[in-house]
Amino acid sequence: MNYIVLDIEFNGRKFASPHPMEVIEIGAVRLDEALRDSDTFSAFIKPVYFAKLNSFIKKKTGIPQESIDSAARFPKVIADFRDWLDAVPGPLTFVVWGGEDIKRIVQDVRMHKLEETYWVKTPSLDLLKGFLLTQNLKNDVSVEGALELLGIEATGAAHRALDDAKMTADIFRAVYDKLDLTLAKEYKDMFSNSKERRIVRSAAKSLASRRIVPTWELAVKHYLDGKIPFDDPRKEAELHAYFDALPEFPMPPKAEEGSGDPASDAEKAPVQTEASANE
Repeated sequence: MNYIVLDIEFNGRKFASPHPMEVIEIGAVRLDEALRDSDTFSAFIKPVYFAKLNSFIKKKTGIPQESIDSAARFPKVIADFRDWLDAVPGPLTFVVWGGEDIKRIVQDVRMHKLEETYWVKTPSLDLLKGFLLTQNLKNDVSVEGALELLGIEATGAAHRALDDAKMTADIFRAVYDKLDLTLAKEYKDMFSNSKERRIVRSAAKSLASRRIVPTWELAVKHYLDGKIPFDDPRKEAELHAYFDALPEFPMPPKAEEGSGDPASDAEKAPVQTEASANE
């Protein structure tokens, strides 16, 4: 099995826009049979929309505007990346930190009307999810945070694709023996993101903490309204199904003083959710 540790950076925007965010940098590390770095891929991409990096992205990544201006467009870079991937025969699995990297690549492949089969059928392992399971953690951590927990010194620059891929590879090696490799899955369209799912989970947990049986209707009314846009019915259906599949959260032994109306108590004494606390 070939493992390709992948990281991407994408351009952000500070205002609402119908135009998508696009990948601006791809970094990847190929691991050999001993999980050692054997080769790397790194390339900038010139986006179609918002070609000028905003100040937040420039500060976060340190990517010079000149590097983006002189870069090739996505179709050329993704073709070069595919050639690099195919240089070593055999099946491969992408290793990513969180679910955004493959999602962003698939999005740009579709935007440029390129063939998507390879990218949706090649399995990817969400190392963040696997790491949390190996460490018995519930809250997400960054790559740098994971390295600190493992006692591994971070190297390179955070939020640069190749450096992040190398640091992710360090984590992969450190926890490999404990990972459930069956978690590697083919791409599946998701209409919600991890932050929105954390908000939904926190809403159910907060309702239970008041001895209120969590229902989707109460969660939407008292916690999710205004925090999650439900303009796409597929997102609402997906989050509703996620809510229904959550484990039963423990309730305190005694109800706190209140009006006796669960909905009213939830409304009058809102609790900051885990997700909003991390914003």
